[in-house]
Amino acid sequence: MDILYQDNRILVCVKPAGIRSTDEPGGLPDCLRRALGDAHACLRTVHRLDQVVGGVMVLARSREAARRLSAQVRQHELEKDYLAVVHGVPAEAQGELRDLLARSRAERKTYVVSESGRDVREAVLRYRALETQGGLTLVAIRLQTGRTHQIRAQFSARGLPLVGDRKYGAPEEGEDGIGLWACRLSFTHPQTGERVTFSAPPPRTAPWTAFPRLWVASDEGEVK
Repeated sequence: MDILYQDNRILVCVKPAGIRSTDEPGGLPDCLRRALGDAHACLRTVHRLDQVVGGVMVLARSREAARRLSAQVRQHELEKDYLAVVHGVPAEAQGELRDLLARSRAERKTYVVSESGRDVREAVLRYRALETQGGLTLVAIRLQTGRTHQIRAQFSARGLPLVGDRKYGAPEEGEDGIGLWACRLSFTHPQTGERVTFSAPPPRTAPWTAFPRLWVASDEGEVK
């Protein structure tokens, strides 16, 4: 496990793609306890990444820290930045995507819908296209809301499915994994009150290797 920071209130790590964020056998807290050598360590999940998505996460190490971090999540004070690789090129180089999303529990899939209704929620994100190579575009994303599969559904609805995301319309052959990475996290430390930021680049595997500049990062953790 790649642990970026830890103290007696929080632990920040890089979640590998393929494991769940939740506290269950083989989930992220379980993996971290094994890495720490403490089967009883208090590690509480306060936000999630899809199982197929990797990147930076913070976990609380006490009940009070979990309460304060969860409040930041609800109030949109925990800032989450992502990198995505999509098929195609966005119509605008940067902008805002605002949609209504409905979740099908039976299909475990999220859809963009045109009308409000039961269990329909607004989803908002801002994006900036960084680079295009061979029909793929690297996109920086700042979430304004945190809906299930939000990024995947919103870009797919515009004919821009994430690389490897067959659930949302990506081609059936070619890539392994999914082109989505949680690259940066910013929040207020639940004990000190200090604003802290942590970042990590995506792995040097496809589809990220199509964009070599990814690993040349600024002090803010953003792609130059």
